Amino acid sequence: MDVLVVGSGGREHALVRALSADPDVDLIHVAPGNPGMAHAATLHGVDPMDGAAVARLAAELGVGLVVIGPEAPLVAGVADDVRAAGIACFGPSREAARLEGSKAFAKDVMTSAGVPTAAARVCSSPAEVEAALDEFGPPYVVKDDGLAAGKGVVVTEDRRVAAEHAAACEQVVVEEFLDGPEVSLFAICGWSEADGTTVHPLQPAQDFKRIHDGDQGPNTGGMGAYTPLAWAPDGLVDEVRRTVLQPTVDELARRGTPFTGLLYAGLALTSRGLRVVEFNARFGDPETQPLMALLDSPLSPLLLGAATGTLAAVPPPRWKPGAAVTVVMASKGYPESSSSGDVIVGTDALASGHDVHVIHAGTALVDGHLVTAGGRVLAVTAVGSDVADARAKAYDGVARISFPGAQWRRDIAAGR
Repeated sequence: MDVLVVGSGGREHALVRALSADPDVDLIHVAPGNPGMAHAATLHGVDPMDGAAVARLAAELGVGLVVIGPEAPLVAGVADDVRAAGIACFGPSREAARLEGSKAFAKDVMTSAGVPTAAARVCSSPAEVEAALDEFGPPYVVKDDGLAAGKGVVVTEDRRVAAEHAAACEQVVVEEFLDGPEVSLFAICGWSEADGTTVHPLQPAQDFKRIHDGDQGPNTGGMGAYTPLAWAPDGLVDEVRRTVLQPTVDELARRGTPFTGLLYAGLALTSRGLRVVEFNARFGDPETQPLMALLDSPLSPLLLGAATGTLAAVPPPRWKPGAAVTVVMASKGYPESSSSGDVIVGTDALASGHDVHVIHAGTALVDGHLVTAGGRVLAVTAVGSDVADARAKAYDGVARISFPGAQWRRDIAAGR
């Protein structure tokens, strides 16, 4: 089977690596891709937001499966265009992707499904925001209702900062603050008339959102991640499947918009029990990098099963022993801005490594030189016998790479 992956970031590069090791996959195409993917896939200069162009490319290539990576094309309905062309597609419909595209919609689904989450108020005016801030008190949690590339959430003790963030958004969700460590749990989800909803969870991971060590500074798209989580409670995956994942996809199916794709549950393990912080409708970045590094079963049967309504017949994913750690290297100025065109040195030394590899996110080739082309530039991913071993290998890999203004956190996977 040939596969078309849609996207150009680190998540898509990690998926391409996993698919390239899959015996059921013959050729991999990517639209538009990045220089790191060119070693394992053919790149095509197609806009991932142009559903008609993506569907046309998939038909011309004769692929058996399209995998849509980023959230923006999913929320825009690109998966619908691909499926309308009669091509199997891994990714939720425009309606189902509203789980990520609208925080207010996600809250409504969770309320209907009885999913545990933070108390919240949807606010469209300054007066509503002020009332919600009064109700919940500090720390204040204010979320842009729409897509914001992981940077639309403000958690602050400063009421002025919270109100200013709300004023910059058309509509926000103001929530109660959730204490406790956060966990990312992904699930591959499918639906058919015969089997109903099927949910195959992956193993838990944790990502590090803020730019600086000790979870300081503004939110980013993610500065690193690791898996597995030795400190996670026993039975966590089963509890999340039972109380969060299954009820959510069942509720969407009840509404006539079944969820086909990757459901990402961002969770807080609070002193009052498990709570959903947010839903995403696609593989998370950078958690996908360590998860794919540890995946021991082929990826394509899971993705194709979800896309074709046969996931119930596909065995759950298997995992290699050990651990994997990803450390993101970001460009100067990120996340407020990003520096492009800076020459990157050192990735070739890690290209053939077995335990350590480099995932490209914001890179480009200019006059034969690899240069920065985005905020998050690279993600160095390592596998090891345990988290400490994988972490040491990842940071050793980071030390071998350089570009002007490079920044990264020093505390990824150092503890929860």
